[in-house]
Amino acid sequence: MRRATPFAPAPGSPRLLLRERRERTELWTEAAGPPPAVYGERWSTVDGRPVRAFEPARSKLAAGLARGWEAPLPAPGERWLYLGAASGTTASHLADLLGPEGRLYAVEKSVRPFARLLALAERWPNLLPVLADARSPEAYAGPVPLVDGVYADIAQPDQVEIVLANARLLLADGGAVVVALKTSTMGRERGAPEHLRRAEEALSAELRLERSVRLDPQFRSHYLVGGRMARTAGPGGAPPGAPRRAPGRRPHPRAR
Repeated sequence: MRRATPFAPAPGSPRLLLRERRERTELWTEAAGPPPAVYGERWSTVDGRPVRAFEPARSKLAAGLARGWEAPLPAPGERWLYLGAASGTTASHLADLLGPEGRLYAVEKSVRPFARLLALAERWPNLLPVLADARSPEAYAGPVPLVDGVYADIAQPDQVEIVLANARLLLADGGAVVVALKTSTMGRERGAPEHLRRAEEALSAELRLERSVRLDPQFRSHYLVGGRMARTAGPGGAPPGAPRRAPGRRPHPRAR
């Protein structure tokens, strides 16, 4: 049996760590908060720094990374918006990737998981819970500034439209969008591949898409889809110079 190798930073994501163990690559994140575990995950230390196992069976983002997801990830010091944060399992790992200087604005509309999200925020100070409906981004466009990325896990038939509405209002030019697409909520008249194709078509009008990744068997009928926002991203995209956000909003300082 192969012995575990040392932890190594993932290319382009310094707070995401990789370790080869038992014929597979484990994912870990450098913790932005203290123990105990958030959802029963394993903890360890690397050079005195606490790290947490990022399990593909518990997080759609981890499942996508395990299957070769190559689209942009949160970077230290950035600001991201999380739509559908629930009680904070994946949100805590995104906050880890952003680090102490970053900020994760975590939107959740259901009171019970939001209460657990609030408790988590007491230990993860860079995680900022927002009690709101992701369908109405204008309701939190004041407290939430322009962000470098949007991560969405909202199991709704119109999930793509919800994501794009938030991105148009709150995402900096060149910012990243990552969607955990649940095709089984998008209608039974089409299969998962057709739902994926339609979602990619809608997103490609405003994003430069990366290769989508299927998340079976951990998450049936799910895909990780996304890329970077651009004023013209593909056929049917907005013309150059067309406004994407509410008048009066300044470009984010990180915008390229």
